[in-house]
Amino acid sequence: MLLPPKARPGDRVAVLSPAFAAPAVSVPVHEQALRRLEELTGLIPVEFPTTRMLGASAEARAADVNAAFADPSIRAIIATIGGDDQILVTPHLDAGAAQADPKPFLGYSDNTNILNWLWRNGIAGFYGGSTQVHLGPGPAVDPIHARSLRAALLDGGRLELDEPGASEDFGVRWEDPAALVRFGDREPADPWTWAGPAVHRAGPTWGGCVEVLCQLALADRFPRTELLDDTILLLETSERLTPASAVAEQLRAYGERGLLERVAGVVVARPPASTHEVIPEAGERRRIRAEQRDAVLAAMERYNPDAVVCIGVPFGHTRPQWIVPYGGAVALDGAARRVVADYA
Repeated sequence: MLLPPKARPGDRVAVLSPAFAAPAVSVPVHEQALRRLEELTGLIPVEFPTTRMLGASAEARAADVNAAFADPSIRAIIATIGGDDQILVTPHLDAGAAQADPKPFLGYSDNTNILNWLWRNGIAGFYGGSTQVHLGPGPAVDPIHARSLRAALLDGGRLELDEPGASEDFGVRWEDPAALVRFGDREPADPWTWAGPAVHRAGPTWGGCVEVLCQLALADRFPRTELLDDTILLLETSERLTPASAVAEQLRAYGERGLLERVAGVVVARPPASTHEVIPEAGERRRIRAEQRDAVLAAMERYNPDAVVCIGVPFGHTRPQWIVPYGGAVALDGAARRVVADYA
């Protein structure tokens, strides 16, 4: 797995929209994100033709990704947000350009497509990061996001992932001027759940957004199953509020495929349990999260009880968000109950 070299302050970072062009919805949020990105990292954000272009074709979005990899002055790439059709983009990507000059790629959700494509071409990336969700909105960038952003782009090193204590499922609508200065409603986060043996397991990560992984499986774009030996599986669900029963069905299929028995460990993100349109009561939100937790635990108990499992880590669709290695190494210590990510 190629570990892309780090950028240095003063370098240029491409800010792209390989899925949905969220900056077109709120230019003020986008431009605040670009200012904060430069302040936090010293990198110079560079937009490409489709960064703010709603409805851009898959070919045009792929052309921007290819151009970013081919441009030697661009030293990192960060996606503005996810979306729902990036599966159409990856067939047009240039593996040769990415392999000739690998650079850190940061994204989550629908960007599972590009991260999986990079993984299959031997290039590590980072799961997480979104200018439109985690950098632009609110009064400031969350500390855990800022730390892992710098580690992914600049500093490298190892970070122990911890729980910030509170979480939001969604923020203020971008069109509202308050989005620039206010977080969403945050509630206390539950303690993480651990399962499996009290041992230390470490390995390169693979996985991503459950809803996107389902598409990739149907399109036959998973890595060969044997290549997932001793990996750490990353799983998280999106704002679609996919029910625990659907998560259970998908994991059962992965188990029957022989995928789950090969992994050394599993890290599952705290799932969102509400949206702007659907806000269950607090007790119902706890039930939704508990049912998903139990679905994962049941699948791992059936297919790989020797895997170390940690559930509830904030690396997915909730905020604050840790950015975590994708193809790089994560260690799970089942005895000490610690998660350590290597940002090399």
